[in-house]
Amino acid sequence: MASNNVMRQTYRELSDADRVNMKTVKDLGAELHAFVEGLGNSRETSLAKTKIEEAVMWAVKHIT
Repeated sequence: MASNNVMRQTYRELSDADRVNMKTVKDLGAELHAFVEGLGNSRETSLAKTKIEEAVMWAVKHIT
């Protein structure tokens, strides 16, 4: 994959390890997101959930 493929017009095929890693990142992110959601509603928990979603997005982007 070219390093300048910022918009990802083409995708590379994921290996089995990549798929496992991506699922693990998403599962752990969902678990933490649910835990934070259970703490109650506030600006801080809202920000925390957004940051968790962002962290998962960036980790998945790295994997893919």
